[in-house]
Amino acid sequence: MKIEELRIQDISPEVRNGCQELNLSDSVLRQCMEKLRAQIDLGLNPSTREQASVKCYNTYVQDLPTGKEKGQFLALDLGGTNFRVLLITLNGRHFDMQSKIYVVPKEIMLGPGEVLFDHIASCLESFALQHRVAKKNLPLGFTFSFPLNQVGLKSGILTRWTKGFNCANTVGEDVVQMLAKALAKRDTIKIDVVAILNDTTGTLMSCAWKNHNCKVGVILGTGSNACYVEKIKNVIGFDGDTSKPHVIINTEWGAFGDHGELDFIRTPYDKEIDKHSVNPGKQLHEKMISDVPGRVGQTSHHQVHQRQSIIWRSNQPQTSRAMELPH
Repeated sequence: MKIEELRIQDISPEVRNGCQELNLSDSVLRQCMEKLRAQIDLGLNPSTREQASVKCYNTYVQDLPTGKEKGQFLALDLGGTNFRVLLITLNGRHFDMQSKIYVVPKEIMLGPGEVLFDHIASCLESFALQHRVAKKNLPLGFTFSFPLNQVGLKSGILTRWTKGFNCANTVGEDVVQMLAKALAKRDTIKIDVVAILNDTTGTLMSCAWKNHNCKVGVILGTGSNACYVEKIKNVIGFDGDTSKPHVIINTEWGAFGDHGELDFIRTPYDKEIDKHSVNPGKQLHEKMISDVPGRVGQTSHHQVHQRQSIIWRSNQPQTSRAMELPH
């Protein structure tokens, strides 16, 4: 099918006006920035963190890679409907990586937490046996891309599920211990879970391995989050190694707006998507900027069609069908 080149003048004024609320001015963006900064300041202080929509959790990661690391390592990356298991071999500036993607079935995403971690452990077992590292007791880094209150480098308490997960008997539990318990059921493998981190922290660490000036990690995918390198003097009540000047902070900015900070820019489309999500009223910033807004286009397009608007001025109506989105 041939699709004609689309020009801005071909879009009807009604559609342009309807999309205007999706375009934010510089002054509005500055307001958002100031509100985000205020929430970060609240989140960095344990005494005000409960009031903050941006929790700013301590990751206990205080050192960035030097590029001189060597050895074999396992990695587990859980953050959506799929998860990855990786075997990474580092030799200074050179590395080798073997990986495999596994699916998390819908019934497991919504089932008991024990079943989820048993499934993950089973896949880890299969991967380790395949690559002949099952008994090497390799260190494993666990990337867990859900809101987490870390209480140590290898200990993290799940605060809530996002991205369509809702496993029972897990919120308030240490997910490292749940994984370790599932692995302990399998005599064929020996794996040492040495660290848990958010995917944003993993992104920052991997980029810093190549570029030592990297200080911020951002995820824009099924969900959205950001982390950054903070001075420990700005982290009230910091309980890590005070001899080191910095620590990576996991902002959990997906929940920005949950206390009403973004109500002044939320559109009817944003509200409609939130209404039909698995967690209405939660993770509002995430729903506004992650891959969820693709559904904004579908929703707005559908509503325009319902009003029987003419979207594209053309003498050949059939060409407009190329622009139709599934809803």
